[in-house]
Amino acid sequence: MAAPLRGTQSLVGQMGWVFDRPSLTALEVAWRWVFGIPFLTLSWMLTLSILSNLSKMEMLSPDLTLIDTQNPWVAAQQLARLGSITQPHVIETALWFLPLAALVWVIVSGVGRGLLLKHMVPSVHFRPAAMIVLQAAWLALFAATYWGWLRSMEWAAATHIAIAGEPDLIGYSMWVIFLSLGFFTAWALLSWPFAIAPVLMLLEDCGPTQALARSLQLGKPFASKLVEINLVMGIVKLALFVVAMVLSAAPLPFSDQLGSDTLHWITAAAAIFYLVASDYFQVVRLKGFVEFWKMFRGGELAS
Repeated sequence: MAAPLRGTQSLVGQMGWVFDRPSLTALEVAWRWVFGIPFLTLSWMLTLSILSNLSKMEMLSPDLTLIDTQNPWVAAQQLARLGSITQPHVIETALWFLPLAALVWVIVSGVGRGLLLKHMVPSVHFRPAAMIVLQAAWLALFAATYWGWLRSMEWAAATHIAIAGEPDLIGYSMWVIFLSLGFFTAWALLSWPFAIAPVLMLLEDCGPTQALARSLQLGKPFASKLVEINLVMGIVKLALFVVAMVLSAAPLPFSDQLGSDTLHWITAAAAIFYLVASDYFQVVRLKGFVEFWKMFRGGELAS
């Protein structure tokens, strides 16, 4: 008898399938950048506005406007003081900006992810309103996980950095790495029901609430494949991030010959590589979910 198929064994085939259909990756990139570019631009403009207003009120000392890039410890202290000064103004802006950004994201992502699934499986119906509901549920879980991570980072800093005496940098770094990897793993283990729910909703023609409920009742064989794929894709994202950092740092020994402008372009190219590659693997994961649904739940669909 053939050995059981592991979730990741089929990923190479799914990668080839997606690679042969670049329009799917382009669609994923498009909806993410339609939101991401305006979001980052507005965030940068609001940041400059806050700093400008604080400068006019003479609340920023000269040493905070010139961060010491040669001394990480001095730069960290400068950023900490800058953060304490700007925190009330940042919170005031975030109270209206982040809910607005979240609303725009769930709309754009719901429409974009719905179009992607429609192109991937032409037989399904395009249901943007229902997709928006599921994307809002996914975002709520992500916000809760991210808030937990921020609180854990705050605890690590309070117990190892912001204490009397010599800061415990080694202990702080260990806890940051441990907690970050822990939350990263927890996200991979907890988020898969929200990732498979849109597939269930469209392929099984049910509502968003039903899809979320069914995602928790898939059975161990199906669910284990989804968890495995989610964990592997998380590792792939970490690997892509490391590759992007290596690409951006590789030209540093030749900075005198290349010049700062060239280094900036190389860094931008590395960032674009990471974003596009990450979106490509998002499509691969979604294709893997569809294929495992066919195997465990739905039989054959028109390809």
